[in-house]
Parts: sequence; C-alpha cells; structure tokens
Amino acid sequence: MFSTLRCGRFQLSLERPLVMGIVNVTPDSFSDGNVHFQADQAIAHGLRLIAEGADMLDIGGESTRPGAQAVAADEEWRRIQPVIQGLRDGGVPLSVDTCKPDVMRLSVQAGADMINDIGGFTAPGALDAVRDAGCALCLMHMRGEPRTMQKDPVYADVVADVRDYLAAGARRLRDAGIAADRIVLDPGFGFGKTVAHNYALLRHLPQVMGNDYPSLLGLSRKSMIGAITGRPATQRLGGSIAAALAGATRGAHILRVHDVADTVDALRIWAAVEQSCIEQGVRA
Repeated sequence: MFSTLRCGRFQLSLERPLVMGIVNVTPDSFSDGNVHFQADQAIAHGLRLIAEGADMLDIGGESTRPGAQAVAADEEWRRIQPVIQGLRDGGVPLSVDTCKPDVMRLSVQAGADMINDIGGFTAPGALDAVRDAGCALCLMHMRGEPRTMQKDPVYADVVADVRDYLAAGARRLRDAGIAADRIVLDPGFGFGKTVAHNYALLRHLPQVMGNDYPSLLGLSRKSMIGAITGRPATQRLGGSIAAALAGATRGAHILRVHDVADTVDALRIWAAVEQSCIEQGVRA
C-alpha cells in the first residue's frame, strides 16, 4: 500500500485527498476555453489557484473535450512553455496534460513534475520520453480518441473493463522500468463513456482502482454533472463538489478541479466530519 507519490521535485503525502487546479491554455476547452489563453493570464490564474489552496496544478495546451481538434506539438508547446516557466517556482508540483512524446520530453526538461496522459503512454516514444525523468505519470483510461470517443461507447462491463485496462497499463509502465511510486491511475470520466458508465465507475471506484496505485479523478464541471443537474458547464459548482466528495469518500487521492477554493473548503469540512466520527468511535 502506498502513502506517498514521487512527483518530480516533490514527495507528496497521500494521507488526505489532494486538490489539483486546472490551468487550461487553450481557446476551446469545454468550460473555460479562451479565458486564460494568453500566457500572462494563465500564469496569474495558476498563482491564484495556489493561493486558494491548490496542492498541484495541471497545465494543458490542447483541449480534450469531445470533438476537439488535434493541435500540433510545436503549437501545444508554444502555449504551455511560458506557463511552466512562470509557475515553476510557485511551490507546488506542476503537471502537464499531454499525450505527445515531444511535449512530454520538453515539459520535464522545463521543470514539470508530472505528465498526465489521456492516451495512457501508448504513443510511440512516450515511455522513452518519461522513463528516466523522475516525474510522476498519470495513466488514464479512454475509449477511442477525443474526436470520436463519445460516439456510442459500449462496454460489456464498464467497471471490469476500466479496471483491467488500468491494471494492464500499470504493469506496462512497471515493465518499462518505471517505479511504482511514480504511477497514478485515472478512470477517465467522460472519455468514451455514457452518463451511466461514469456514475457506475464513481459508485464502484474502489473496485475499479484497486489498492496498488493512487487515483486521480477529473469530474469537475463535466457533462455527467450537467446531465443530472441540467446546468451548463459554468454553473456546475455544486454538482462538481458533490462529485468530488463522492470520490473522496471512495478513496480518491487527487481531485482535478476548476474551483479550487470551494473544493478545498468542502474537503476540510468532510475531513472534519470523518475525523469526528473516528474520534467518537475511539471514545466509545
């Protein structure tokens, strides 16, 4: 069983859920596209998230929303390079959300502490780009690719299928020489899954994730929340916090969110309640 994550320049304790703030340097992300597209805006946003209590930041230069168009590696790097540089001394680990080996390599050279790959490090050269970098690796499950992933996704058993994919992916990383304490797994909410699939994965999260590696959940503002609340992406704060707490209750280790301050507050109250229950049990 793990208690820490080796994450580039940092050794992170996993004794409580960590909050990863999202910094999208894109014109077309589903929730905040073009809001922080300029480097100075993205850096200011990242610093604000750190001040709000973010334990980590996740920087992305290519939208992965359903139907999103691919971005060339040189353009993706042009977007994120100054943001990595501007946030590198912010005191928290920097994750880079990319599936391109060239961007992975440049990112870790520039100071990134984690590579967050929706493609599961399956692209040719991806493992070579990160094997000796010392950064953490987040391997995510996705059915298909962003442009087509939501076109009628079908599973025989979504819980078993995602569980088996993540376990096999972790074995592949280990076989490539990557230490277990660098690996994080993400079930990939919204990536080639229906609303019912997403909620089945969240409900059965302990069975999906197992006990060998920490988990990262990206639930914030997603369509699975809008499907229940009927609200657009910018009005899904309450639903996003409820989803985050459902994940924390089921053992999630890292929560990737847009709304850091509110999520941090919610987790503090949740932790206080849980601790109170533990203390009452001890006294009893």
